[in-house]
Amino acid sequence: MELQSIWFFLWGLLWAVFFMTDGFDFGIGTLYPFLGKTDQDKRVMINSIGPLWDGNEVWLLTAGGVTFAAFPKVYAVMFSSLYTPLMLILFALIFRGVAFEFRGKINSGGWKKLWDTFIFLGSFLPALLFGVAFANIFQGIPFDGKGLYHGNTLKLLNPYGLLGGALFVLLFLQHGANWLNIKTTGELQQRAVAVSQKIWLVLVPVAVIFLIASYFATDLYVNYFKTPALFLVILITVIALFATRFFMARQQFFKAWFASALTIVGATFFGIIGLFPRLFPSSMDADFSLTAFNASSSPLTLKIMLGVVLVFIPLVIIYQAWSYHFFRHPVTQEELDMEDAY
Repeated sequence: MELQSIWFFLWGLLWAVFFMTDGFDFGIGTLYPFLGKTDQDKRVMINSIGPLWDGNEVWLLTAGGVTFAAFPKVYAVMFSSLYTPLMLILFALIFRGVAFEFRGKINSGGWKKLWDTFIFLGSFLPALLFGVAFANIFQGIPFDGKGLYHGNTLKLLNPYGLLGGALFVLLFLQHGANWLNIKTTGELQQRAVAVSQKIWLVLVPVAVIFLIASYFATDLYVNYFKTPALFLVILITVIALFATRFFMARQQFFKAWFASALTIVGATFFGIIGLFPRLFPSSMDADFSLTAFNASSSPLTLKIMLGVVLVFIPLVIIYQAWSYHFFRHPVTQEELDMEDAY
């Protein structure tokens, strides 16, 4: 029981870290056609995440790998039920990575416009679809006791699912704009600061609506009412959201970025805590739901994996923390002139 609970927490943590890290990549890619007025602006935006974006996606592989290894039944049912949106996310991420590398290979307006489109779609679609997918998980997926999905992709585009998608997009836009505030200068930075303030004004009411809608569309609050101390997670998330605006107003941009990162982690754990011990709830019958206890691997497997995680995950975190610190300065012309620049 303890091992399964630990792995449930680690499963949620890995998804939260992925959204926190790759989230600002998605945000910048979505803002890309709107803030990038010139080719120089677009190159600065791409190079602001250039040293980090592929490392950030390691957390997606880790989260998916943990789902497969620790909770294989969940992996099987989840990827069959959410096959279409997950495949769309996969192809979007592939084309986004290719676009980063291919955009500057030919000095042609049409060529660059083509790959610019893929950068935007490869950032916006995953942000939207991850939000839609997790919101649907929060309210339950229609699958039976055999793990067979009774629905289609359009059923996932329900009001609560789309609200979750909008929330994720706005969280990532805010996070990405905050990173641009750190990594840019001049007019591009001024536009990024202005848009980050506007995004925040939209994000707050959408977040409030999502919290209220979750009470009626899901049973996420059951665990919170059972253990009122858990409401601290929501409180910390709200404080982090308002701290983002506080630090933006004082032009303390790295602190604002850290606050938006904490907001994303808190928003993710709002749902994870509400789900426990379910990883993939069924809306057809609660008995069909896959939980940390009925869908996990053997205790021996979980013990071996826990040993590996306790050794290597801290090393990855230390390395990434160093990378973020090393690449914290604004993008310079000298960096853009380097042969390996985007």
